[in-house]
Order: sequence, then structure tokens, then C-alpha cells
Amino acid sequence: MSSPVLGIMTLYLNEHRALEERSIYRRMILEGRKRGLDIYVFTPADVHPGGKKIEAMVFHSEKGWSREWRPFPDMIFDRCRIQRNRRFQQLLAFREKYGHMLFLNRPLRNKWTIHQTLSAKSAFREHLPETVLFQDMSDVNRMLKASSLIYLKPINGTGGRGILRIERISSEANMVLVQGRDQKRRIITPRKVHLSRLGSLLQHWNMKDKYLVQEGIQLQLPNGRVHDYRMLVQKNGEGDWELTGCAGRMGAEKSVTSNLHGGGQAVPMHRLMKQWITDEDLRNEINSTAEKLGISVATFLEDTYGDLCELALDLAIDKDGRIFLLEVNPKPAREVFARIGERNIYYKAITQPLEYALWVYRNRTVSTPNKVKVTKPVTGKTTPARRSRKSRLK
Repeated sequence: MSSPVLGIMTLYLNEHRALEERSIYRRMILEGRKRGLDIYVFTPADVHPGGKKIEAMVFHSEKGWSREWRPFPDMIFDRCRIQRNRRFQQLLAFREKYGHMLFLNRPLRNKWTIHQTLSAKSAFREHLPETVLFQDMSDVNRMLKASSLIYLKPINGTGGRGILRIERISSEANMVLVQGRDQKRRIITPRKVHLSRLGSLLQHWNMKDKYLVQEGIQLQLPNGRVHDYRMLVQKNGEGDWELTGCAGRMGAEKSVTSNLHGGGQAVPMHRLMKQWITDEDLRNEINSTAEKLGISVATFLEDTYGDLCELALDLAIDKDGRIFLLEVNPKPAREVFARIGERNIYYKAITQPLEYALWVYRNRTVSTPNKVKVTKPVTGKTTPARRSRKSRLK
């Protein structure tokens, strides 16, 4: 009997066919082989014009990476991140043409749409910073009157690109401090400007309908660096959502974000939170609430947009222990756990999608563009959609 085949779909980074997560894919292929799961990597550009086969990237321990013409896989694990080029257009065309196939995960929407979707559920609203879609400078001025700190974020940005932090300077009337990163993640020179000149400073950022104006949470540690937490929730080998792990991130010096790709540092969650929240009982309560929030958000978004198999949630925690959901990432990286030495969690982060893929394959019946239909699992347990609802926030 042949092994089920999982195709990991990604996008090349450039015209030289460079891949961002090649080492992760190699590990997944080897771990999949141990489980009887055949895995290869491909991009939409690798599909034969006839649409019947794929020039796949395969890995063998003896000879490394090579290319082979392979039939379409039984399942697709979509790891494609947003790009602004023709490769992303190829991806959109692939999803349209092959949307009937069995995907472990479907695309989510932009940050603004996700915010609006989550805001519709009362249990989530208390965890969402005040956020509006930028139309003109009146949105910025209005938010700055209500909050001394705001962030401007691209609705489709990743890795901290294009994020600006604007804070009122309490000692100087109508003056604000503007910090941030440009579209290439470079830290821009901090500037003090009068509110009347803020609009002209932001004019070249082309923000209308492309940026969020968001209430800022004070997250500066005693050393002046910002921090937050990256939580990873994944489907397991029984089709259920569960917490894989949560790690702290501390931004680089003078950075307004904590992203690792922007020079941030990974720190074990318990160690970082201890610097911020001294009360142990409160820390335990925060951990419990954050886990419930992560699983509930994943369940809700899956019910809304279609199948998902993993999500990363970026969380901010203020001095009073209130948890804020800053961002949801459907294509999460995993290296934060390796960087803090939590090898067991890192291993689990890599292998959980494989265990879930096997569960989906065993219990599949018919695939639709929005949902994977599954039969009753052979273990006699209920389907993941029904089980996951029990984990939602009340």
C-alpha cells in the first residue's frame, strides 16, 4: 500500500529559487518518512503546464535535495506568505484552479478583516486593542487624543515592516515621538515633530485603506526594549486544537517591534513575564487565560474561514495582567522555541502538522474548497469541529 503524500506548498524568495524554510522542510520530510508520510515541497511555478504533475523538491539523506516529477499530492500544506510580485499572482491562480483539493489550511484575510471578525464575538473584544482602518489624519489625531501611544501597521505587513510607533511627549505640548521601521525592516531615525506637521511626515507612506491605526500598549521593559509573546496553537493527531508552546520576544535596541527577523531576542516566557508581573498567582492566571484565548481564536477563525491546522498569536500583556491580541499569523515560524532551548516544543511544532495530516488522510471523505469533511474517527471520538467548540471562551 502506497504512503499518503503531503505537498508542502511555498513560494520562492527570488528568481534563483531560494526557499526561506528549507531546513524546516528537510526536517519535516525526514519526520514524515518515519510516520509513513511521503512529503515533497513545491511552488505554484513548479506545476507542469498540463496540470497533471509537479516538478517537486525532494530530500534524501544520502544525496540531499533533488527534483523529481511527481503526481499531485493527496494533501497540501500551504506555507505561502504574502509577496508583492508575480509569484504571488501564480499562487492566487493555483488556489483558484485547485481549490477543490484537500488543503490542511486555507488562507486567512488581512489584519483589518481579522480584527473585525474577532470583534464580532464579545469574548474577544476585551482582548483587542482599539483599532480603525486609516482613511485620513483625523483617524490618527482622534486615536492620539484617546491614547498617548498608537501604532500604524500595514494591513498585510509581516516581520515588522512598515510599522510606526507614535507617542505623545507629556512634557512638551502637541509634540510626538515617531519611531519605527521602513518596508525593508530598517530602523528609521526617531523624530520629534509637532502634531501639526505629523500629516506631512506620514504623507509618503501611502496609508489610505492600507494601514491600521491601533491603540498602543506600554510594553517597554526596564532596559527600554519592547516585548511581547508568541503563542503557537496547532491541530494534533486527533484533529483537536491544543497549545504547543509560548515564548517571549524582546525587541532589538531602538526597535518598536520584537520580531526575531528584525533583530529581536527570544526569551523563555516564564523568565520574561517574571520581569514584568511579579505576582505569581497573576502569572498563572495569565497563562491559563492566554491558552484558552488561543484555542478559542483558532476555533472561531476556522469556523469562519475554513480549515486551519496551526496559528501563531502575538500577545501583549500590560502591567495589570490584561492580555491583548496584537496579531494572528496563519503561517507561523517555529525557530523561537529552538532559540530559547525548548527542543521538545520545537520538535512538536515541526511534527504536529504531520500528525494532523495523517489524521485528516485517515478520516477524509470529500473535500470542498472551504472544509475538509471527515468521517467519524477510527478512535470513536467526535470530529474536531465538535470537540473544539468545547474549548471556546464562555
